[in-house]
Amino acid sequence: MYYTYILKCSDETLYTWITTDLERRVFEHNNLDVWAKYTKARRPCELVYFEKLIDRSCASKREIEIKKMTKLQKNN
Repeated sequence: MYYTYILKCSDETLYTWITTDLERRVFEHNNLDVWAKYTKARRPCELVYFEKLIDRSCASKREIEIKKMTKLQKNN
């Protein structure tokens, strides 16, 4: 199972990515100095949206769709 997720950062920006372990990944964004440099500088980050998808390909395609959306579209 894969997840596509959106985090809202402390500066009100939105960060979208994919993972297989949503709880672990949100913890990493907020507590560890690995992977996402973008969120490291914008802590704390809050999980505001996620979708479960069947495989990596579907999750990646959905991530691309979300990243093409405007901030207003993502907030609705």
